[in-house]
Amino acid sequence: MAKIDRPEQARRLARAIASDLSLYNEKKIIEGIQKDNLFSEMTEEIKEGIALYESRVDETLRSQTNFFQRALVDILFKSKGHIESDIW
Repeated sequence: MAKIDRPEQARRLARAIASDLSLYNEKKIIEGIQKDNLFSEMTEEIKEGIALYESRVDETLRSQTNFFQRALVDILFKSKGHIESDIW
């Protein structure tokens, strides 16, 4: 299978992966935000997401963009802004 080499497709894939992380790990994400340790709580899941993204997206496009990192921030953090936490 050819790797994704178009920015919009890579962005959509990144958001889909981040959405799946959010959907299947809601409790962990809420607790991670509340305790300000989200990335240590979600290390394995995020690594799996990165591996999937890297396996599907062309290396040149990945090196020129931050679509996956941006999707994590938008979906795991920004959409959870209503959760009580000392970090905001």
